[in-house]
Amino acid sequence: MKLMIKELSFSYGSCPVLQGLTLEVGEGEIAGIVGPNGSGKSTLLRCLARVLKPRQGVIFLDGKKAAGMSPGELARKLGYVPQAAAEAFPFTVLETVLMGRKPYLKWGVTKRDLEVVGQALKYMGIEDLAERYLDQLSGGQRQKVLLARALAQEPEVLLLDEPTSSLDIKHQLEVLELVKHRVQREKSTVVMVMHDLNLAARFSDQIIILKDGCIFAAGRPKTVLNTENIAIVYGVEAVVADGEFGPYVFPVRPVTGRLSLPAGAC
Repeated sequence: MKLMIKELSFSYGSCPVLQGLTLEVGEGEIAGIVGPNGSGKSTLLRCLARVLKPRQGVIFLDGKKAAGMSPGELARKLGYVPQAAAEAFPFTVLETVLMGRKPYLKWGVTKRDLEVVGQALKYMGIEDLAERYLDQLSGGQRQKVLLARALAQEPEVLLLDEPTSSLDIKHQLEVLELVKHRVQREKSTVVMVMHDLNLAARFSDQIIILKDGCIFAAGRPKTVLNTENIAIVYGVEAVVADGEFGPYVFPVRPVTGRLSLPAGAC
C-alpha cells in the first residue's frame, strides 16, 4: 500500500511543529525518519496514525483520503507502535496482543483471531511470555509485545516510533530484521522513527531527515546521510564511510560556529 502526505502541518496551540510536509512511501518500502530532538518525528507519526489531527494537509492510503475512512477501516490498514508501553498495564501478554484483533471482532474471539495472535507471538519470539503480565516484563519485552499487537492487526502500513529504543544490540537487529522480512514477504509499508543513523541507514529504503518541523532532505541513505547534512541538521562533525550495509556514520565532535543552510532548505 502506498502512503502519501501532501502539505501536512501541525501545531500545538500557536506553536508550529510540522510545516508543509510532502512525501511518499511506496508499497514494500521502509522509510526511516531521522532528525534531532524536537524536529517533529514522533508528531509526524502520530498524525499519520490519526492520533493527532493535522492543522492542514492530506494523508492518502493508496490514493484514498485517510480522513474519510472509518476508525475500523483505518485500524485494518494502519498499525501504530508508540515509543514505549505503559509501566503498569493490567493485562497479560496474550490479552494485549489479542487487542490487535479488535478491528476484526464482531461477536467474539474466533479461531482465526487466536491463530493470528499465536503467529504474532511466535514471530516476535515471545510465546513463552503469553501468560505474563506486562508490568512483569522488561522495557524491551514490552516493546516486543506492542510490536506483536500491531502485527496481529495485519496492517498494510506499519508505523513504528523508535522500535529499538528499549532493546539491546542483539534484539535491535533481531526486531529490525523481522520488520524487513515482513515488508519483503507481505509487500507492506513501514514508516519508522529512528535515532540511530546507522540502523536507519541499514534497514531503510529511504531516509527522511526532519529539521525544525520540515523535510530537510529525503532520498536513499547513501544520498542524504553525508557530512554536510549531518553537520547542518545535528550540529556534529562526522565521518561517513561506505560499508557493506550502506553508509556508516562516525560522530567526531560538535560543530563550532554557525553553518549556513543550502539554498531551498528549511
